[in-house]
Amino acid sequence: MNIVQPIRDMEILQDMLDYLETTNYRNFIMVLIGIDTGLRISDILRLRVRDVVGTHISIREKKTKKLKRILITGTLRKKLDPYIEDKPPNEFLIRSREGKNRPITREMAYKIIRAAAEEFGLSEIACHSLRKTFGYIFYNQTTDKDIALLMNYFNHSSPQETLRYIGMAQDTMDMALKRHRR
Repeated sequence: MNIVQPIRDMEILQDMLDYLETTNYRNFIMVLIGIDTGLRISDILRLRVRDVVGTHISIREKKTKKLKRILITGTLRKKLDPYIEDKPPNEFLIRSREGKNRPITREMAYKIIRAAAEEFGLSEIACHSLRKTFGYIFYNQTTDKDIALLMNYFNHSSPQETLRYIGMAQDTMDMALKRHRR
């Protein structure tokens, strides 16, 4: 199994979002939902228009079968509103162009994310990178580095698991090795 990393460079992440927003708005929305909510790609692809019209996304996670309620941030709301305008409530949010009303496949989501990552010279990026990027940003932007809250959000059993998952354990190891080799 390949190791998948979060997108750590916020400037590259913003450039990638800008690129997707101007080239394919559906793909932009998919990536934005991933990095803004931390949902798994399997759950993002199951979302319908009706799931994103309120203040929260309420979903039963496919993997854990747990009910999750996620705030739709102002940034996400601002980008979602023009996208869902005039769409029927039962339409899949990340709809495939093939068939009547079906979401894109996980494989197609992977291809979209990989192509965008390659456009910006990023490696070890795949569907799960969106969720990991959410965690990486959340952890680094909270003033007290609230790993317990993030651990709970991801349903992890230990802080070490969460730190490893979001790439912070690797970053810490890299910094220690840099200092050691001076």
